Amino acid sequence: MPLLAIGINHKTAPVSVRERLAFAPERLQQALRELVTAGIARAAAILSTCNRTEVYCGVDQSDAARICDWLSHYHAIPSTELSPFLYVHPDHEAVRHMLRVASGLDSLVLGEPQILGQVKDAYQVAASAGTLDSELERLFQHTFAVAKQVRTDTSIGASPVSVAFAAVVLARQIFGELSGQTALLLGAGETIELVARHLREQKVKRLIIANRTLERAHALAAEMGGYAIGLDEVDAHVAEADVIIASTASPTPLLQRPVVEQALKRRKHRPMLMVDIAVPRDIDPAISELEDVYLYTVDDLQEIIQENLRSRQAAAAEAEEIIDAEVAHFFAWQRAQQGSHLIRELRTQAASARDDCISRARQQLAQGRDPEQVINQLANTLTNKLIHAPSAALREACARGDIDSVELLRDIYSLPPLPPTESA
Repeated sequence: MPLLAIGINHKTAPVSVRERLAFAPERLQQALRELVTAGIARAAAILSTCNRTEVYCGVDQSDAARICDWLSHYHAIPSTELSPFLYVHPDHEAVRHMLRVASGLDSLVLGEPQILGQVKDAYQVAASAGTLDSELERLFQHTFAVAKQVRTDTSIGASPVSVAFAAVVLARQIFGELSGQTALLLGAGETIELVARHLREQKVKRLIIANRTLERAHALAAEMGGYAIGLDEVDAHVAEADVIIASTASPTPLLQRPVVEQALKRRKHRPMLMVDIAVPRDIDPAISELEDVYLYTVDDLQEIIQENLRSRQAAAAEAEEIIDAEVAHFFAWQRAQQGSHLIRELRTQAASARDDCISRARQQLAQGRDPEQVINQLANTLTNKLIHAPSAALREACARGDIDSVELLRDIYSLPPLPPTESA
């Protein structure tokens, strides 16, 4: 069954396009079922993060156009607007792409570890939706094993380089020491947790964590020595914040320009840094027009990130070698599965010939035939039936001079070499 990986990422599409193609977590299962029940794909999983939206699927034919059309229709984006940003990876390239993504080789931050957890989440959602088949299931399990091997056998994750780390580095570049600053974090997921850890390491003066689920905000704040609020309380605390870093799953911006304008007045226009890691964006882009506000998106972090990547380049080359080998291993498994189907068919044919011979032998024994003669006839008849097809194939291959087929049959049946051809 052909495999396809179709999507966009931070390399092919700006955040303004990525946020339009992002899937809300609560709609993923419904989207997957729609994709499969409509017959567009036989099996499917969707990976949707701030930096990428990708569909991994098994299809009856390598018809990427149907998947692209579905994406366009589902998100109400004209195909003419979407197609310039899409990439399509079939079969071997689809497998290679998934392995590289899970290993952090295709990330905005080379080798970042969060993506593996996001791939695992995509797998769990697809499994819950019932949209995986045996091949896609195997691909995910193979991917998890390869990503672990890359982490274990290379130093791809040795340096503390991530979007979260880059955001904190940016804060240090603007404010210098952070020991006198207050940071407001929107969200309480894995990325914000990493941001909070980095800020605590930098001895930030005060940490405010806002989240839709207040219980989660309290748990993270308690661990980090911060203060928890609900997202509905954010506007009242904006003026306190020197640094605002946002990463939620909100479909619309949480922080609007009028709120920030009022906050700047209360702050007497002391500068504010805002880093919007979310896709769709959490912070109104119009805020960037205000003086005394430095607003950055995930795309703006690229330069900072690049400065911290050099130590990972050699490790990435080693990882690519591992992935090359593991792509081959996956398709060897796939071919073995195809061989298993043929083996089952061969066994079925042999069992049918055996059962037919046994049935005839029993009839002859019931008629009083000599048992020794019946056994000999059964053995001869079964032998002839089992070797008829390979004998005919071998005879025809020799007649055609098809040496490759002859050698293949020799290997299969452990036959001796052909005798030398007699000279005229």
